[in-house]
Amino acid sequence: MSGGAGSAVEARLAGMGLALPAVVPPVAAYTPAVPSGRYVYTSGQLPMVDGKLPVTGKVGAEVTAEEAKELARICALNALAAVKSVAGDLDRIARVVKVTGFVASAPDFTGQPGVINGASELLGEALGEAGVHARSAVGVAVLPLDAPVEVEIQVELTGPE
Repeated sequence: MSGGAGSAVEARLAGMGLALPAVVPPVAAYTPAVPSGRYVYTSGQLPMVDGKLPVTGKVGAEVTAEEAKELARICALNALAAVKSVAGDLDRIARVVKVTGFVASAPDFTGQPGVINGASELLGEALGEAGVHARSAVGVAVLPLDAPVEVEIQVELTGPE
């Protein structure tokens, strides 16, 4: 299938009640995604919605684990938008190779894997078997703009480089 609304991946997202957003503009000196051979590496994606963070703060303090899991889904959706910006079509994703999630955590919060499940589950729903990946879920003291969550992905593409 060709890119755009005809994409099977974007059709699955639509069936989930989601639309691929515009690529989030960088907040510093980097690019949202870089292709290298058959791979695309995204920069860390914050849970931006319409140019703003819907929630800020530490998970386990100002932000609940459930809220943070939903924010991780938004991060993954933003990461898919970044991939599409360089791949042209999400149907070119052969597989998600690696997901790295960062959770701005209160000192006693240890549920980082559950939070990053939000990103992993979205990728699985949108991409099926191609969405199964290796992953790290890391607790950190603070993230840019006081975001609760940040997610980066690496994908392998099908087709010509």
